[in-house]
Amino acid sequence: MAPLSVPDLISDARLIVIKIGSALLVDPASGGVRYDWLRALAEDVARLKSMGKGVILVSSGSIALGRNVLKLNGSALPLEQSQAAAAVGQIRLAQAYQNALEPHEIVAAQVLVTLEDSENRRRYLNSRATLAALLENGAVPIVNENDTVATDEIRYGDNDRLAAQVASLAGADLLVLLSDVDGLYTANPREDGTARHIPYVEEITAKMEDSAGGVGTEGAKGGMKTKLMAARIAMQAGCAMVIAKGAVDRPLQGLQNGAVCTVFQAAGDPSTARKRWISAMKPKGRIFIDNGAIAALQKGRSLLPAGVTSVEGNFGRGDPVEIAGPDGIALAKALAGYDALEARAIIGHHSAEIEAVLGHPGRAALVHRDDMAI
Repeated sequence: MAPLSVPDLISDARLIVIKIGSALLVDPASGGVRYDWLRALAEDVARLKSMGKGVILVSSGSIALGRNVLKLNGSALPLEQSQAAAAVGQIRLAQAYQNALEPHEIVAAQVLVTLEDSENRRRYLNSRATLAALLENGAVPIVNENDTVATDEIRYGDNDRLAAQVASLAGADLLVLLSDVDGLYTANPREDGTARHIPYVEEITAKMEDSAGGVGTEGAKGGMKTKLMAARIAMQAGCAMVIAKGAVDRPLQGLQNGAVCTVFQAAGDPSTARKRWISAMKPKGRIFIDNGAIAALQKGRSLLPAGVTSVEGNFGRGDPVEIAGPDGIALAKALAGYDALEARAIIGHHSAEIEAVLGHPGRAALVHRDDMAI
């Protein structure tokens, strides 16, 4: 497959995730936000949104901002001080983004997550639904690790992989890692003058991983190794990834104008990758449907409770299930929108009746079409 240029990737993308590291956002001398740089980035975001793109920002910076306010010195903070700094810095980080985006009439939404949110299926679905709702309403989610509680993330985590998880979870087409380097090299260019820039990667090799260095800029947790790990996650999710130099004004505009970077080609598209992932899961239950529901699924619609005739198994919301017709032949695999108990309760009911049956507002679909592999 011929590689797409970055301008084409941006032009074709429906949803773009942009990762911003502490070294770009926070001035090490003052410990405050680099407002000029952030305002320029907001212009990039506004331009992307004017092109009809959804944009999610995954941003580091809460600990760096908070430690300055609390006057916490030292290169490595104890865990409890890191968490305290994050609690203070998260407020300032969210406010900085809102102030930068507000002149463009863009609403910023703070979303605090941990890697665990993408591993637990129920929390995965909740996070996916929240991001989708924010994007649908025109907001720009500002995603950050919940460093006040995420012990493992503070000690070992990085926002490169978190950004890739968010891109996978949200079904993004393109992930841009704004970095202190302009891409992947054959060796560390700071140490090896013969290192060559690699503009395009179709497959991550063991040699690439061996040559990846450690942490780069002071204050950053991620290095090229974590970026390659992020690339694996993104590529498998059908999301292309770009590593680009972020310490310039309007870095996204620069990419559209041909700035040097490294492009990692996606394996398919997000929808195909997601359905492949669902298809590979072992079902924890079965949902039997009538012929009317079969016809609806074949037209690409979601599965509504009215078309369900029976439910087998004991599964939770987000667990994989098999969908079968009246003859018992499997038609699809899917992620259940309700647990087995609730699913049995709403069998045969119209969506408008779900709240009366369950005692609380529910989702219209028992299985959403995006969570189904026919």
